[in-house]
Amino acid sequence: MTNKPFHIVLVEPEIPPNTGNIARLCGATGTILHLVGKLGFSLDDRYLKRAGLDYWEVIDVRRWESLQQLEEAFPDGRWWYTSKKAERSHVGADFQPGDFIVFGKETAGLPADLLARNPAHCIRIPIFSPRVRSLNLSTAAGIVLYEALRQTGRLD
Repeated sequence: MTNKPFHIVLVEPEIPPNTGNIARLCGATGTILHLVGKLGFSLDDRYLKRAGLDYWEVIDVRRWESLQQLEEAFPDGRWWYTSKKAERSHVGADFQPGDFIVFGKETAGLPADLLARNPAHCIRIPIFSPRVRSLNLSTAAGIVLYEALRQTGRLD
C-alpha cells in the first residue's frame, strides 16, 4: 500500500469556516489542500483560523492562481470533479492514492465547461430529498475523502 496523499482542491471557496473545517480534515488525514483562484475571504480571516483550530501547522496548504496552473503542475494527476449534476456516485469512482478531488465554490459549483470536458471523472454524492439542493462543502469533502481512503485501504 502506498502512502501517496490525496489532494483536496477548492476552487474559489467563499465561506471561511468551510475552508477551515476542510483544512482540519486535511490535517487529520494527511491530505494536501489546494486553494485555487479568487478566495471569498482572506487567509488571515479569524473564522477560517478558528475552524482550523490550532492545527494549521500540520496542514499542507498550497495556493494557485487557476485550476489550469494546478493541473499543469501535476500533469500525471488523476482528477475527480464533484457536481450534483454528475451521473456517477462517489462510491462508483475508483479512487487511487494521490488522486485530486475537486470541489467548486459554495454558490455555483464547478464551471459547466470543466464538467463537460471530464464526464468520466465527474462524481456526485446522492441526495435523497428533492427539497435539498446541496450538502455543505465541508461535509461533502469529508464524505468523498473518506470514501477514497476506504477504497484504498487507508482506514484498515
